[in-house]
Amino acid sequence: MPKLTKRVVDVLAPDPKRDVFKWDAGDGALKGFGVRVKPSGVASYFVQYRNKEGRTRRLVLGRVGELTPDEARRIAADKLKEARTGGDPSAERHAARAAITLSELCDLHMADAEGRIKPSTLAMDRSRIECHVKPLIGRRTVAGLTRRDIERFQADVAAGKTARPSRQKGRGGWAAGGRGVAARTVGMLGTILEFAKRHGFIPDNPARGVRRFPDNKRRRFLSLDELAALGEAMREATARGESRTGVAAIWTLLLTGCRRSEVLALPWAWLDTKARCIRFEDTKSGPQLRPIGVAAMKHLTTQSHNKNCPWVFPGDRGDGHFVGLPRVLARVCARAGLEGVTVHTLRHSFAATAAELGFSELTIAGLLGHTAPGVTARYAHVPDTALIAAADRVSARIAAVLDGSGSEAQVVPLSKKPTRLTTTRK
Repeated sequence: MPKLTKRVVDVLAPDPKRDVFKWDAGDGALKGFGVRVKPSGVASYFVQYRNKEGRTRRLVLGRVGELTPDEARRIAADKLKEARTGGDPSAERHAARAAITLSELCDLHMADAEGRIKPSTLAMDRSRIECHVKPLIGRRTVAGLTRRDIERFQADVAAGKTARPSRQKGRGGWAAGGRGVAARTVGMLGTILEFAKRHGFIPDNPARGVRRFPDNKRRRFLSLDELAALGEAMREATARGESRTGVAAIWTLLLTGCRRSEVLALPWAWLDTKARCIRFEDTKSGPQLRPIGVAAMKHLTTQSHNKNCPWVFPGDRGDGHFVGLPRVLARVCARAGLEGVTVHTLRHSFAATAAELGFSELTIAGLLGHTAPGVTARYAHVPDTALIAAADRVSARIAAVLDGSGSEAQVVPLSKKPTRLTTTRK
């Protein structure tokens, strides 16, 4: 039998029914050093030895690809020498894993997720970890966590025990609690604990089976009368010195149905006036083209453009984009006599208007940038003309109501015939 080399390891094939073992052999072989290939195809270097009590132990050194055979052999030699002198490397590793705290596990998970998870998702997870997980249960050992601990943690976050001012400098915010925040944080924690189980820190995930609080979605949207009142209030507020940038952002959200972050952090470079779309390099659903109507595009292109600032909606101070939208919206809604309106209500209002105009759920999903099951068209180069036509109708309808004209604005005819969305049958 040959010595373990890269060539020998590379030709090892998995067996779907059992683990495949290949031991170091031949001249200069290291007894107890080998490679194991799981049925899944994952291959790892390991050492096998007997401890001072005569019990057989096996210690994984690292995955094939992360270590070369020579590197793994040197580590194996050190571990086997430790075992011969009375040590037990496997037991020591298990003891270290049992002692790892949840804070340390979160840091390991975040380091592992770098480059694999979207930066925006990573930032949100990091915020939840720092605001909720670490302050409440970060010092607990992972091995000692129980389902009851996770349930109590969820209740504490929901009760607002971690609510506090944001530590972020320069830009405001409040780390709030609530049932929705608690449910989403427990969902993230379940993913982190699954990472711990996969890497051998714990035998089972204590978050499994925890009944999360319902993450109630907000159903509020603005009726046509409320839209008209909001439009009048925005004109009055602007005349009385309200932030023009903030009011313009509210108009944009209503005319496009975009998310708050997609509008406020919108750079001029992503606007494609010729194709009548926004070419998002990153959204909640990944890179995406979002068709927008004539009224929305006209509103966007009439915003003042400072060549030294990349943002369509620049901040009042500094080089960042505008961030004070909730406060502006609250003041405008108070003037209009509207209650229960959040920034997300504006997106819901766009969708409700599209539904009122008779567009299907699939079309509305395309307008909002949702990942619609069954849709195979990805709008890779130009937006679908059927969606552009729909965006024209919806934005024209909303613009007319906001302006107080009561009738839809003129829609520019398309030069191409509308194409149908391609769907897959299940």
